[in-house]
Amino acid sequence: FDEIKDTFRYTNNQDSTRKHLPEFDFEFIQTGTHLFPVERGTMTDSHPEWEYILEPGRVWQENSDNGYSRAAIPFTLHQKNANCMHNGVLTFLFKNDGSTSKAAYQVVSETCLYFKFDMWGLLDASYTPAANPDSPDLQAAYQAEVNGRMPVKPIADLAVDYPGADPSQFGSPAETDPAHMTLYGFVIDGVNYVGGCETRYGTHPYCDVLNVPSYSAAKSVFAGMALMRMELKHPGFMNNIVADQVPDCASDGNWNDVQYRHVIDMGTGNYQSGLYMSDEGASHTNDLFLPLDHASKINYSCTQYSRKATPGTKWVYHTSDTYILGTAMNADVKALEGAGKDIFADTMVEEVWKPLGLSPSSQVSRRTYDSVQQPFTGWGLTLLRDDVAKLAVFMNVDDGQIGGQAMVDSGEFAAAMQRDPADRGLDPLSDYKYNNGIWAHEIKSSVGCPNDTWVPFMSGYGGITVLMLPNDTTYYYFSDDDTYLWMDAAQESHAIRSLCP
Repeated sequence: FDEIKDTFRYTNNQDSTRKHLPEFDFEFIQTGTHLFPVERGTMTDSHPEWEYILEPGRVWQENSDNGYSRAAIPFTLHQKNANCMHNGVLTFLFKNDGSTSKAAYQVVSETCLYFKFDMWGLLDASYTPAANPDSPDLQAAYQAEVNGRMPVKPIADLAVDYPGADPSQFGSPAETDPAHMTLYGFVIDGVNYVGGCETRYGTHPYCDVLNVPSYSAAKSVFAGMALMRMELKHPGFMNNIVADQVPDCASDGNWNDVQYRHVIDMGTGNYQSGLYMSDEGASHTNDLFLPLDHASKINYSCTQYSRKATPGTKWVYHTSDTYILGTAMNADVKALEGAGKDIFADTMVEEVWKPLGLSPSSQVSRRTYDSVQQPFTGWGLTLLRDDVAKLAVFMNVDDGQIGGQAMVDSGEFAAAMQRDPADRGLDPLSDYKYNNGIWAHEIKSSVGCPNDTWVPFMSGYGGITVLMLPNDTTYYYFSDDDTYLWMDAAQESHAIRSLCP
């Protein structure tokens, strides 16, 4: 174990559970040279620090292996109750009679601002051959997943397909230090041109299934999209009052006039400081992020801030507000559509994400560790680069539609994407807007357009950006050095195809 960065002093020279993999018992299915786990997405575990996410790997044979097959499995250590991700590969030898070698593992990359390390070792392992009665269906689903991915090309091919394009402007070292870049891509005309995927010891061998955290991009693709979908299904839904559905928010009167549309815009009127990100950066937010249970998280969220402004007039960023909104929407969907319904598993995954062909790993959200199992809503998702590209195309190119059918309220979605000049949202900073969970920046002076040129984007803690440019292209990157620069990429996209409205 070699510690590289430890902002919160999690470890020292002594042994620690953070320095060890959780014990595991996994089931895999082989189809050809592919080996995929039966269970995908974050797997909650009794280990105090880490939870696994497994992805599909490969099986092959080498002449020197004496009849053994060789397997390699990409995996992620997902920080318990958080969204940091540390990526590794597990490899071992096995025979059909159950013989197996020790398992070697290496973890040498991450998307995590505050905790970076290398970890490696050998583990005792056992292998039990078995037949899974669901194997044919699982194999078919996996093959459909692979076949359904968006076409991928190396970022260098952009210069071939679009003569004159400069691929170096995407993932530019001038904007993001390559040592802290997990992956990036530029999506244009249905192709995902990709780069990055480097570890501290070479290129990751399984970049197609390299997990990255959403952090606050979830406020856009989960909270915002779920709210606009509920508005489509139940007109007037966004006018609902928080206190009516969240009992913890009903006691002090500060939420009796706050509508869901105010919450998604970060305009509840309840805050401590109006300075940019002051409340969000305060130490008391630990009372939201650290507890494992819903009762503690919702109590903090509802009671931490006092009324300072009329709802809908002042932008102040609170992840706790998005947690309240998720709680309210989950209560509503149960009341409106059935007690067994869930705002994430049903409203988003079944109705939108599965039809979009998003990965199984994206279909599992961080939730509270209690019987409530409340989705975090404002953070806590897992994404593959294919998921990012598909979500961006769904929003930016297909206008929130699947097969020509609207998945979200069209008016609210147009406002969120800055396509309605009469409803641009609230003002976080000069030349920035925030509307229905989606950021936007006006860049006409940077690209030479004569009229206002608004660029909607998603943003996540540590250095995550998904830029949905108005020329139907998308630039995304996942990094962890706390930088959020993207103008070089926007200007290059403009050089390929005009951004001017």
